[in-house]
Amino acid sequence: MSVGPIDLDDTDRAILRALSLDGTLSAGELGRRFGLSQPAAWRRVRRLEEAGVLAGRRVEVDREQLGFGVTVFLGVKLATKGRVSLEDFERAVTAIPEVQVVQHVLGLFDYRLRVVARDLADFERVLRRRVMTLPGVGSVEANVLLTEERRPGPLGHG
Repeated sequence: MSVGPIDLDDTDRAILRALSLDGTLSAGELGRRFGLSQPAAWRRVRRLEEAGVLAGRRVEVDREQLGFGVTVFLGVKLATKGRVSLEDFERAVTAIPEVQVVQHVLGLFDYRLRVVARDLADFERVLRRRVMTLPGVGSVEANVLLTEERRPGPLGHG
């Protein structure tokens, strides 16, 4: 693992952009796209992995195909931090299967949750029966996801 930021050239950044959009691309396909031999593309990907820039590849599940058509972001403020430990809240919230992501955040809320549900009625059930009954929950703000566009994000400068 490197000590500082890794030096990336334009080809490295192009490979990262391609892999961030489709982590299943082979070294052969990357090589064809970017004018490299398969071994050269493989070496570049391996270097990015060893430097910790590529931290893994994951499979994306289409939640709508599984019947989960609603995604809601919840901001959760704990009622009194003294009465319930953050660990107790985190343990309880991660046991809820509809909660996909738990983020401890700084700001107006203590936690940001990504929750999936079959529809709004199902979300209401999850909210009332599971989220609102968690230890220490004070206030909750819900934001329903309308659309989402995945972006590779900043990939460094030359």
